[in-house]
Amino acid sequence: MKKLSYYLGGTLVLLFSCKSVQHISTSQNPQEDKAIDAIIAQMTVEEKVGQTCQITLDVITKTDSKGAALIPATIDTVKLNEALFKYHVGSVLNVGAHTLSLDEWKGIIQSIQQPFVDGKTKTPIIYGIDAIHGINYTIGGTLFPQEIGLAATWNTELAKTFGEITAYETRASGIPWNFSPVLDLGRQPLWSRTFETLGEDPYLVSEMGAAIIDGYQGGNKIDDKHVAACMKHFVGYSGANSGRDRTPAWIPEKYMKELYLPSFKKAVEHGALTVMINSGAVNGIPGHINHHLITETLKNEWGFEGFAVSDWEDFIMLHTVHRTGTSLSDAYIQAFNAGVDMSMVPLSPQYKEYCEIMVQAVKSGKITMDRLDDAVRRIIRVKRRLGLFEQAIPKFDAYPKFGSKEFKQASLNAAIESITLLKNEGNVLPLSAKQKVLIAGPASDNLIYLNGAWTHTWQGVDTSYNTKGSMTIRQAFEQKIGKENCLFSKGAEIYSEADFEKTRFVDLADYKQKLGQADVVVLCLGELPSTEKPGDILSLNLPPEQRELAKLAYEQNKKVILVLLEARPRIIHDIVAPAAAIIQGYLPGDYGAEALVKLMYGENNFSGKLPYTYPKFDGVIEFYDHPRSIDRSKSGDFSAYNPEWDFGYGLSYAQFEYENLSLQTDVLHGNDSLQITVRVKNTSGINGKEVLQLYISDDFASMIPSGKSLKRFAKLNIAANGVESKTFYISKKDLMFVGSNGEFIVEDGTFTVSVGTLKKTFTYSSK
Repeated sequence: MKKLSYYLGGTLVLLFSCKSVQHISTSQNPQEDKAIDAIIAQMTVEEKVGQTCQITLDVITKTDSKGAALIPATIDTVKLNEALFKYHVGSVLNVGAHTLSLDEWKGIIQSIQQPFVDGKTKTPIIYGIDAIHGINYTIGGTLFPQEIGLAATWNTELAKTFGEITAYETRASGIPWNFSPVLDLGRQPLWSRTFETLGEDPYLVSEMGAAIIDGYQGGNKIDDKHVAACMKHFVGYSGANSGRDRTPAWIPEKYMKELYLPSFKKAVEHGALTVMINSGAVNGIPGHINHHLITETLKNEWGFEGFAVSDWEDFIMLHTVHRTGTSLSDAYIQAFNAGVDMSMVPLSPQYKEYCEIMVQAVKSGKITMDRLDDAVRRIIRVKRRLGLFEQAIPKFDAYPKFGSKEFKQASLNAAIESITLLKNEGNVLPLSAKQKVLIAGPASDNLIYLNGAWTHTWQGVDTSYNTKGSMTIRQAFEQKIGKENCLFSKGAEIYSEADFEKTRFVDLADYKQKLGQADVVVLCLGELPSTEKPGDILSLNLPPEQRELAKLAYEQNKKVILVLLEARPRIIHDIVAPAAAIIQGYLPGDYGAEALVKLMYGENNFSGKLPYTYPKFDGVIEFYDHPRSIDRSKSGDFSAYNPEWDFGYGLSYAQFEYENLSLQTDVLHGNDSLQITVRVKNTSGINGKEVLQLYISDDFASMIPSGKSLKRFAKLNIAANGVESKTFYISKKDLMFVGSNGEFIVEDGTFTVSVGTLKKTFTYSSK
């Protein structure tokens, strides 16, 4: 056994206890705290409780006789006045039913903030929205690839640019708070929100997530072009054993600390101002009452200075779903005392009941005044840092770049670098403009399959709100090579029945007939946009009707290019081998079709890499960093690990060779760093971008080691026939794992570094 050297700094003890721990709400700025305390001192209990209450926009808008929101969206001053002056509500969220215009947002924000500007309320409203892949709820805004596609770029600069543009356009809508990024680990492909994650690896998620937050918040001081980020969903939400949304996860302490917590800790280090709590339960404890994680770990140990908000109705669900509270009062008290500072109630009359119950809980001593003040202090701190006390109503004419060509080009660039080439048999790609192409499949001619959920509407299936001017895949091909060279036959369509997605054939005779006329078939397969509970599915297998479209084309000996537009990896094993090419498009956004065509015709080169392990079979879910035992097969050899495509995989038109992997020293001592250098040669005549991925394997350890773990990556632009070198640095921290005592440790012994096909071994010594 190796000699153990214990790492004492920053350790976590995840006992999931609910013991009393002091709520630390002071910041690093005493002057700021003094100003906040002066505001709190003037507030009544009712006003303080109101700060912790968040309502949805529908509660305060005008409706018709049937209760439907009027168009254009307009604030009902009677409802607003009741919310602000009687219940002292501190936050509003959401968009209502669908995307709004800039003018509608202007009217809403002005109406909501005017009472504060007029001195009638003591604090401004903080407005939040789910702008998760661009400002998806403002007409004319810029929609980027969903997070899973952004992760596939492996490009932190693109992630930061995405954050900057999204923040700018969110502020242009008058909204200072974005419920993003999702930092959940994508390790349950059945989960309906896999597309919202940054993949399966904690290091990739941490680095890309931190870059997004830097883009959203713009550094230490947030100006009127940046927004407050919200870390989602703290923590373990994505690990549901059943794969269904908002169902329990069982995550041992070791894996919680090694896998699920690092992205949130990194986000706190980058100054993320808010956090949304896990709607599910981990190890039998609902996220919203996990005092240890929320208060002891996030706030007290990590020093998180912002506030924690619940997800939709989750205080209520502690009573109605999780059943930990025998009454709504018990549930509210449990969540608030655990450290959740703001409740997304969010409807009426429930929000009124929430405020009344909470006031009584404080006055009866079940919630202390210190705890209430802690929550209010955190909320006001974020409002101050957003500049809302100085400029509650933004200067709406100060955002000339909204929806600009510059922003659209940035989205296109992200899509180009995200789309991943998984197969290219016989170099069928790039295509020639002289080839007659059949564009087919259920995802071939509608923008909803490029954007997914959280696009113009919550589920993203309403085609009437599709972005004007953005092209479907069919339209992008027709623009590129002319309608005369494009055939089209959808062949099948996806629909919803009994709350689950299904596929049915559409004019199959037409599809078969056009197969005979085409030189190449571009078959666009995918799934119906969905998220959260509506996105639950019964199997990872792509519906058989969609796979049958490929088989019919194979029967005619056609060159078939499969284009996958997926929110999660769907099993397609029985149609992989005969395909000429396979492209993973993820959900590439409004400019995804244009990006796809540019790549397929060689105007740009593929550079995306998978941010997850793509499974081959429905019943075998594996991850790249698996322990050696996963490799053990029935026959006793070590070849069992066999996904369809591995994490980090992706092809290019260029060819790259790795050489000269060198270590500065063979022994890494104590707290020193180890310099690692590698050269990459582009052996082709085509410019290309290559993602260098550095992995470390702990050869032997006192706890079963991972086979390998990603520790560094870099995306290099390498000219045709060019050579680039890259130097990485690693330290003791990169070698640590959680030992049997629940603490991070590092052990003396040998480690293997791998970059590309190259490997080197070094020794770590604590001396």
